[in-house]
Amino acid sequence: MYYNKEEYSIYFEKYGQSNKTIIILPGWGDTRKTFTYLIEKLKENFTIYIMDYPGFGNSTFPNHDLTIYDYANIIRDFMLEKNIQNPTIIAHSFGGRIATLLTGYYKESIDKLVLIDIASIKRKKKPKIWIKEKIYKLLKHIKKILPTKLKEKYHQKLIQIFGSSDYKKLPLEMYQTFKNVINEDLRYYLPYIDTETLLIWGDKDQDTPLKDAKYMKNHIKNSALIIYPNATHFSYLEYPLLTYNIIEKFLLNEEDC
Repeated sequence: MYYNKEEYSIYFEKYGQSNKTIIILPGWGDTRKTFTYLIEKLKENFTIYIMDYPGFGNSTFPNHDLTIYDYANIIRDFMLEKNIQNPTIIAHSFGGRIATLLTGYYKESIDKLVLIDIASIKRKKKPKIWIKEKIYKLLKHIKKILPTKLKEKYHQKLIQIFGSSDYKKLPLEMYQTFKNVINEDLRYYLPYIDTETLLIWGDKDQDTPLKDAKYMKNHIKNSALIIYPNATHFSYLEYPLLTYNIIEKFLLNEEDC
């Protein structure tokens, strides 16, 4: 199914028929497919919505750059269009940026939050990364003096040498959007989240380290943290059944969660 508004054509899927609603916000570049197991388990007791963000999966990218606020407003408009009131949000990685804005900035009415290895805190650059970026910017200036037919080829070569794995996978029109997203530090909004929040984290996460989870636990008022041993940034895929059991108990208010 597609949700169309103005320049957006967003693919989404809906599961279940319950009056309790969940919106799943995947990570950057992920599609709904990474949550198949969790959806199959939860759809018995919940109605679930999950979508592909603009530029990923079956969703087209608009003809302009986006910010994280644009992504959050897409979800807000979707909720309004579908008359989704007081849902639970399950977010992973990049999806956590959106969830942070929805609850801490826009103050949307959200029943509960499940934040899995989310990326709301801007990473401090290690010296090696800082030097790498400086070299990239210096070499990028050479592009200006190259013949037109060589400029794009040269730029792509620089990206292959200096770009991150996520950056390399992107089409050209999404490069600036990626920069816009990762340069936003959303930790300021964490104390303004009033929604009951469950944090799930892998202790071996190298993309959003465990210290981020502990910071969030200390700054989100009504929150709890569960740490998975020997799990990485995709802890929900490494512990699928445990993740389902924990989330179901949390959402159904079972005391032994």
